[in-house]
Order: sequence, then C-alpha cells, then structure tokens
Amino acid sequence: MHLDRYTLGTYTPGAPFWKQLLWYFGGDLLIRSRWFPLSAFKVWILRCFGAQVGQQVRIKPGVRIKFPWKLSIGDHVWIGENAWIDNVDRVTIESHVCISQNVYLCTGNHDWSHPDFKLVPDSIWIETGSWIAANAVIGPGVKVGKGAVLCLGSVTGRSLQPMTIYAGNPAQPIKERVVNQSDRK
Repeated sequence: MHLDRYTLGTYTPGAPFWKQLLWYFGGDLLIRSRWFPLSAFKVWILRCFGAQVGQQVRIKPGVRIKFPWKLSIGDHVWIGENAWIDNVDRVTIESHVCISQNVYLCTGNHDWSHPDFKLVPDSIWIETGSWIAANAVIGPGVKVGKGAVLCLGSVTGRSLQPMTIYAGNPAQPIKERVVNQSDRK
C-alpha cells in the first residue's frame, strides 16, 4: 500500500468545513467534558450540530462522537463513559438501547487490497432494546437485531440476530435472550 497516495476519494464528512471545525474545537469538547455532566446540555449541543436525539437520553462524561450530523438516537438511550461513536458513516441507535462504558462503534475501515488504502465506510444500526456491554466493539455494516446483547469485551463485524446473546471475539451466539415480564407493573 502507498499511504502517500491516500485520498478520501468520493467520501465526504457530510458537513461544510466550518461546521467540522466548530464541532472539533467546541461541540466535541463540551460533549466529552467531565465539567458538564448534564445530559440535557449534551443532547442540546448534539441537536445544534444536526444529530437527531430523542427524549430522556443519558450521555455520560467522556463520550466521543465523530460527526453528530450522521447520528440518530431514539428515546431512553443510555451512552456510558468513554464510549466512542466513530461515525464516518451513519449510526442509528433506536429507543431503549444501552451503550455501556468504553464501547467502540466503528463505521469505517480501509481496503487493505487497494494500493491507496481506500476508505470503506458503512453504517451501524442498533435496534430497540439492545445492550452493548462494556468494552465491546461493533464494526462497519453491522445491524444489531431487536433485543440482542453483545457481552463484555466482545467484538463483532457481523450482524446480530434479535433476542440473542453474543460473546467472544469474534462474537458467537451463546443463548436466546428471555426477558422476564413478571417484574413489570
């Protein structure tokens, strides 16, 4: 590969350069900050930069988001400390999803067979009721089915079936997820 010839090709970050700069030197710092722990403030900042964010979203300190204008978050979502949404492509997180501490969502890869190490972006979609446990990694093009669980430290580059618990690297299905409804009132 020849990194001296690397270009973005037809890829675009999806926002004018001034907006990218404003995000990097302002918005991103406020979202990551431990000095502003209030989720409502962080949600407001994300919306100002074009993110679609639902109601009662909790964003903990240290969260990193590459491009908020490529982010959609449903209602009642939790995003844990130091989670990194590295979204060179679209990331959709539906309602009632828990993204735990240090989770890495990666929407871009490189074509190792291309002489210029071409960027290959692809979206991530996480459906309602899913839980991505601490230190888990999700790669480009993955769809996490409704109610699926990706266990502690697990890594997936493939889509996960609904209501299934996955563990390991690479993540493998270990059992069906059964939600006890008797505790609900």
